[in-house]
Amino acid sequence: MKQRRLWSAALVVGLVLTAGCGTAAGPGSSTGTGDKLVVWDWKSGDAKAAGYVAKAKADFAKNHPGVTVEFVAQPFDQYYTLLGAAIQSGKGPDVILFNGGGQLRDRSDALAPLDSYLAEDKQRLAGWDAFTKAGKVYAAPVTLQGHPVYYNKALYEKAGLNPDAPARTWDEFVKNCGVITAKTGAKCFALGNKEGIGIQFFLSALGSATLTPQEYDDWIAGKRNWSAPNVKRIFELWKQADDAGLNNSGANSTAMFNDAFALFQSGKAAHVIGLMSDIGHWKDFAEFIGADKVGVMGAPLVDPAATPSLPYDGGIGYGVAKWTKDPKLAADLVRSLTSTDALKAFYQDGGAIASDTTIDVTQGGPAVEKIVSGVKTGKPALHVALSSKTIELMGRLSQQLLSGSITVDQVVQQLAASDKTG
Repeated sequence: MKQRRLWSAALVVGLVLTAGCGTAAGPGSSTGTGDKLVVWDWKSGDAKAAGYVAKAKADFAKNHPGVTVEFVAQPFDQYYTLLGAAIQSGKGPDVILFNGGGQLRDRSDALAPLDSYLAEDKQRLAGWDAFTKAGKVYAAPVTLQGHPVYYNKALYEKAGLNPDAPARTWDEFVKNCGVITAKTGAKCFALGNKEGIGIQFFLSALGSATLTPQEYDDWIAGKRNWSAPNVKRIFELWKQADDAGLNNSGANSTAMFNDAFALFQSGKAAHVIGLMSDIGHWKDFAEFIGADKVGVMGAPLVDPAATPSLPYDGGIGYGVAKWTKDPKLAADLVRSLTSTDALKAFYQDGGAIASDTTIDVTQGGPAVEKIVSGVKTGKPALHVALSSKTIELMGRLSQQLLSGSITVDQVVQQLAASDKTG
């Protein structure tokens, strides 16, 4: 996500359609001859992913020395627009990187099921559900992605609070935030909702502390009751936290990537709902405030009947386009992209929480150990269960909710209607 080449959507689509996508002449397109595979992603151009890509290519070359693998790093801001154009043409890359959840499920018709090719990897890797639709697997997880609540232990110490005993309930959390702001000047939360992303993090991070276990499981299973009091409570807290001044000012004009994270890293906010992998995560924060000062806390309990847990899913994963000439060959490349040596390099260099559960993370510091231990009892993130259409609507409504131009009841009514229609 650090890669931000800002091209206009019209230009991007035009380049895809005129480049001969799916032909030998098209840059970033498969030759279709079996001697070349093209991978589209937004990660391979990142220096921190260089070791990962090199390990994956070396693993694949051992069994397929005559096959060329070309990685094409697309700009993330336009990635799914580019991919949409390729899907419409029915031609394009052989192997495609996806975010887990709606972004993949909404495009599963363009992908080849991989169950028969990846059976040996099912036990070693975690995060499969985010890349599954109607019982079929369409991509293999590379990372696990979730939303821990990070806190700055140095600010806790400065405020006279015990940095090793963060609040366990929402009321206690709000009280502690008042102490921190009074004694340090730091806000409680760093929040970026310019892109409408902040609500996704908030919903998933606080969901398990607000919904009962049955309500949570029903949500993930698609039996969502948007008018339920506990569901409404999450959106009420979203509004109340901002009204009470817990967030940095101008959350709707603050970008999550990377302005909100910068507020936390600079000590201007005591907490942030961040990521487990990719960016805005434990390794990034440690570079600024020190590994020993990065805390990870459980979601503060809102409903006494709730059971807080770490929300996580498969983060990013590679799938195989249905138009590829040799799906087995492409699936072999996916297996190399999820090999232990490759994923170990991704963890060591980039701080990704890899999908491979055999990787030792004990040298990563207390924050990563806390996160990985939480995976054992964690549940899927609430927002990942939603369609991309509903997520986009939720982002817009969350901005209106913070601005006071809409009510919680109106928000949940609109989201219920969107969720019903897919």
